[in-house]
Amino acid sequence: MLLIREMEVADVEAVSKIESEAFSMPWSARDFLEMVEADYAYYYVAEADGNLAGCCGIRNMAGEGEITNVVVAADYRKKGIGRKMMEYMLERAKENGMGDCTLEVRVSNQPAIRLYESLGFKGEGVRPGFYDKPKEDALIMWKR
Repeated sequence: MLLIREMEVADVEAVSKIESEAFSMPWSARDFLEMVEADYAYYYVAEADGNLAGCCGIRNMAGEGEITNVVVAADYRKKGIGRKMMEYMLERAKENGMGDCTLEVRVSNQPAIRLYESLGFKGEGVRPGFYDKPKEDALIMWKR
């Protein structure tokens, strides 16, 4: 069974570990803790089989949603968890007064781009050299 809920302080270390295993430039536990405590940020975790399987987060930036994190633990990928987290987060974003939502994704990350497109996001620009390790452009996507 999959449960999606608000991230709590007690989840920060586990979420940071998932991030560090998935990304070359992961957020630290301190970064996640700041978001859990911020009144303009909404972070969620997915629990599967009693384990943390993923995390996603969005910040309310003057009524627009800035999606900052979407990560699924390696053992739980390709099971629809990323989609379910995104759907949950986007629904909560509306409830919390956010309209249009944006995110950045590595241009080479085709599985994520396909997921975001299936949720109504469209590529609207590129940030050259946005990512490091390796250096890569970011596709800017919006759901309007």
